[in-house]
Amino acid sequence: MLKRVRKIEIKTRGLSRHIFAGEYHSAFKGRGMAFSEVREYQYGDDIRNIDWNVTARFNHPYIKIFEEERELTVMLVVDVSGSREFGTSVRFKKALIAEISAVLAFSATQNNDKVGVILFSDKVEKFIPPKKGRQHILRVIRELIEFTPENTQTDVGAALRYLTNAIKKRSTVFVISDFISPTFEDALKITSRKHDVVALRIYDAHEATMPAIGLVQFFDAETGQTIWADTSNKKVRQQYAQHWENLNIKLDEMMRRSGIDNTLIRTDEDYVKPMMKLFKQRG
Repeated sequence: MLKRVRKIEIKTRGLSRHIFAGEYHSAFKGRGMAFSEVREYQYGDDIRNIDWNVTARFNHPYIKIFEEERELTVMLVVDVSGSREFGTSVRFKKALIAEISAVLAFSATQNNDKVGVILFSDKVEKFIPPKKGRQHILRVIRELIEFTPENTQTDVGAALRYLTNAIKKRSTVFVISDFISPTFEDALKITSRKHDVVALRIYDAHEATMPAIGLVQFFDAETGQTIWADTSNKKVRQQYAQHWENLNIKLDEMMRRSGIDNTLIRTDEDYVKPMMKLFKQRG
């Protein structure tokens, strides 16, 4: 376990320091304004910022000065349901999710941000409150690698509702999932009004296209159900591909309506490019 954690730390720290740090910094600026000082009113100042208590005390108008609050709270909302145990080439979705989460956590740390985690299936399996520091990040990585959920199904909405109730301060939220879940649009809209939400949609190539390999038994890791399908049948493969396309169109429309930035990341491809593209679009 220690070797696995160390391997991920070495790789992801390097990525976050040399590649992501600058883009992360510009893409996720402080969204709040923190009080800095009080000074005398000057012509052109916004009268809405007048400090009436100080003005009354000195019988002269004073205004409050605010500065952008650079420090952020970053929440990683991570899918640990049964469907993450899927992968047909380079790695399982589970391994990719852990690595991306680690990169984001180290990038946040270099920006002096707090990092918290919600691990969810069809319920919230574990909540790690936001904190700073390397030891905290290493704990997060350990949980992402070794955590075993109680349930196998997925409910993104349940995780978002928990987040909304648990985290009061406006935060940057990364939802990392394959989003194979019952409808969660209402929860997504509510969360996006309170927080800055980004969706990272993880998938495997063979979730999008079915290979022609004859009669195959498929097992649903979330429900335990099995089904036989003749993958040599062109019509079956076309229906499968159409189902995948329809699902992604539906998710794209939902994200757009909710004002959520999102990107697709495939298990057998480099995740740096789509994430950098997303960061640059935001910056």
